Formats: sequence, structure tokens, C-alpha cells
Amino acid sequence: MAEAMFPKGACLVFGGSGGIGRAVALGMAEAGSDIGIVYRSKRDAAEAAAADIERLGRRATVHVVDVRIAEQVQFVIDSAIADHGRLHTIIWAAGPVVDQRFLADVTQEQWKLAVDVELHGFFNVVQATLPHLRSQGGGSYVTLGSAGHLRWPDRDVLSVAPKGTNEQIVRALAREEGRFEVRANSILVGVIEAGMFRELTERGELDPQWAEDTRKMLALKRWGRAADIANAAVFLASDKAAYVTGQQLAVAGGFQL
Repeated sequence: MAEAMFPKGACLVFGGSGGIGRAVALGMAEAGSDIGIVYRSKRDAAEAAAADIERLGRRATVHVVDVRIAEQVQFVIDSAIADHGRLHTIIWAAGPVVDQRFLADVTQEQWKLAVDVELHGFFNVVQATLPHLRSQGGGSYVTLGSAGHLRWPDRDVLSVAPKGTNEQIVRALAREEGRFEVRANSILVGVIEAGMFRELTERGELDPQWAEDTRKMLALKRWGRAADIANAAVFLASDKAAYVTGQQLAVAGGFQL
């Protein structure tokens, strides 16, 4: 087992039952952290990920929550603290699988769901966890944003717009909470062969023409892997990035170039 790169305690991964979130949780465990996996509906996937983490010799707990409900989020945070004693890192990898729509075609219902889960959900998590991180002498937030913040991807407004506001929350955390040794950084996620990309491809919303056009925009002419995101998250959360805060790390194959 690798030498730990984190303080004692656990990393709480919101969205840890998803394809990318699961890879991040496993990567953090391999690097020496205990893990709390937070999920909304994929109980079997969350429990399977927890079992894999425990096979790595780390402790794993599983927590169900609707992040839109602040009281539920606070209950989960209190439970995770009771289970692990300390949370040293909060990873935001949650978010709904959103339809690919041009802005003009987005419905009120689609917009409300995207904003409620992605933006209000992250805000609820920050409010529930920040007092704990302060009281423990610091900690780290790592969010999974979008490479669309650097180069606009048509029809992806339901994902990129809420994540864009979360980027500003990350900046606020970095600027205002650094005095408490709380760090905050984001990973700008490109096209990764997991999670939402895979599901939208299976739905037929991302067709072969889309794939061909998108690949032409990449400097690296291939899709990324979930492990690529996990490696970035481990670095940003670890002691190796102890003087890194308020930064965006694009893991997108050069999509923005």
C-alpha cells in the first residue's frame, strides 16, 4: 500500500458511484486515504466501489443523499465525520446526466434540474463542510468542472453553465478561506470514456459525426480515461499540492488550444 499523502481522516466523494467519481474514489484510496462515497440513486454501484476500496486496505463508508436538500447534506456530513473522525478533502463529482440542447431549446424543467443539482447542491455541500475543515486546521475542495469553460461546446449549456458558477465558488473558497488553510481547485474535464459521455453516446445524443468533429479539436487525438481525472484529483488533494489553490487544471487532451 502506498504511503499516505493526506492527513488522517477521509476524503468524501460526492458522485462516487458514477464512472469518473468511482475512479477518483479508488485513486484517492490507492494514494492512502479512507473514503466516504456519496450517491443519490446508484446504491449497488456505490457499495461495489466501497468493496473495492476496502480490498485496497482502506476504510470505506457509503452515504445516500439528495444534494438539493440542505438538511440531508448536513446529516450526511455529520454521519461521515462520526464514521471517520475527520474529513480532509471534499470532491465534487456529482451532477445529473443532462440532455444535449442548444440554449434556445432548453426547457424550464431541464434548466431547474441542472442548476438545482450542480450549483445549489455544491453550495449546500460547501456550507455543510466548511466549518469542519476550518475547525480541523484546513482541508481541500476539488471540483470536476468542464473544459467547456475554455472553449464552448455546442449544446452543452446544461452542464457548462452551472459548473461555470461553481468555478466562481471555488475562487471564493480559495481567496477567502486560505487563512484557515482551506484550499480549493478544479479539474476541467474533457471527453472522458466514462460517465456522462458514455451514457449520452449510448442514448445516441453524441453520434459518430459529433465524435469525428470533436476529435479534430483535440491536440491528443483520443478520448481521455477516468484514471486521468483521478490522477489529477489525487495531486490537487494531496500534500504535494499544499501551496496550490484557486487553480483550474484542464485534463482535456488540449481541447482548448
